Amino acid sequence: MIALYFSPGSSSMAPHIALHEIGASFEAESVSLSKKETRTPAFLAINPTGKVPVLLIDGRALTEVAGILFYLARAFPAARLLPESGVEAEAQVVSWMSYIASTIHPARRQGLEHAREVYAVADGRLGKNDWAVGERYSIADIHLFRLYWRFRNSLEPRPGEFPNLEAHYARMMARPAVRKTIEIETKIGYELPA
Repeated sequence: MIALYFSPGSSSMAPHIALHEIGASFEAESVSLSKKETRTPAFLAINPTGKVPVLLIDGRALTEVAGILFYLARAFPAARLLPESGVEAEAQVVSWMSYIASTIHPARRQGLEHAREVYAVADGRLGKNDWAVGERYSIADIHLFRLYWRFRNSLEPRPGEFPNLEAHYARMMARPAVRKTIEIETKIGYELPA
């Protein structure tokens, strides 16, 4: 049995999308960041760091977006969320996800101009490719989308500033799993920090 603890709009949106992509049966447990539900004794017993996402796999906790996405891609290979062209392509996915987690995610906290610079690098790295790792949709695209989705309103990019990211965003918004996740999370309501 799989269960996802998530907070609408937060980084947990990425594994939520992936779960819809793979079509697996799962339980979803929404926790409120603003009500500090990740700080309760019950939640801290599941994840002592007090953060979402948490994926429970037969009662065992797996945390961190990249780890959860990698698990889902490997555990459900029929969803084809990892490249099949070998270890180097898989390493490119891991490289993207490391960059997303370590550089893109904290960029906004370092100021708007720094965030713009980081997104410009990501835009260049993406290039004219449909997906982060060439022509094949992967978990890296899900991870990249979630952060760009979250920060594009605060970045207020000028038209054409991030053309490759905007094209990627449009492709992602056309995916049924993305639309379904956004619909579910919107109904619950976003309580994200500024």
